Amino acid sequence: MPEATMSTELNIPVDPSTPAVSERENKGMDYRDWVRRSYLELVTSNHHSVQALSWRKLYLSRAKLKASSRTSALLSGFAMVAMVEVQLEMKYDYPQPLLVAFSACTTVLVAVHLFALLISTCILPNVEAVSNIHNLNSVNESPHDRMHYYIELAWGFSTALGILLFLAEVVLLCWIKFLPIDSPQVRNETANPQKQSGNAGWKSALVSTIIMVPVGIIFVIFTIHFYRTLVRHKTERHHREIEELHKLKIQLDGHDRGINVV
Repeated sequence: MPEATMSTELNIPVDPSTPAVSERENKGMDYRDWVRRSYLELVTSNHHSVQALSWRKLYLSRAKLKASSRTSALLSGFAMVAMVEVQLEMKYDYPQPLLVAFSACTTVLVAVHLFALLISTCILPNVEAVSNIHNLNSVNESPHDRMHYYIELAWGFSTALGILLFLAEVVLLCWIKFLPIDSPQVRNETANPQKQSGNAGWKSALVSTIIMVPVGIIFVIFTIHFYRTLVRHKTERHHREIEELHKLKIQLDGHDRGINVV
């Protein structure tokens, strides 16, 4: 073990309850031995901090993969059901750009979510297998560090791009569903004309679009703000860690100078 080797090289025991330490404490610890013990404690604490950070990254990657797989499976299933169950009015002449946009949006939506689901399905079992092992050093066997970019890609496809496409899918579906209502070929000829007037279908589709556009803008703003806040939090935390390490380095350099002077 690194601690045992370093303890042997520094000629100090790790366990303070040993007779040698008790005897040295009774006689009084000199400055050189105090610096050596402080250095050993610093190395040991840094070792545990690195292990804790590695396990935190592992659990975060596992949570992202699970969330991506659940979200992608749910939204892609809804998109497929919407495409299959939508009933096009054969008597109504749909605008060609509307049908092309609906077909393209549905296809891209399903493809994006299935790609995110594929990444999650391939990487998640390997991460789960390592996270269930109760061994601190087993975190190095997980592929989450090497596959970090793929995990972030699946997370972005599932949460950001996939949800935006799903919002666009809802808008297009509303236009396809409500637009034929105003057509005289589709509506009942024997019904009261006063009840059929007023462009109810066009107004319904327009209202859904007016509602969904601010929702999409708010979603984009929230996504950008969330990621910027997360990046700022990570940056501040790394700055604090660097400052602490810099202070410890200055203290150790001062101790080394004191030893050289003595």
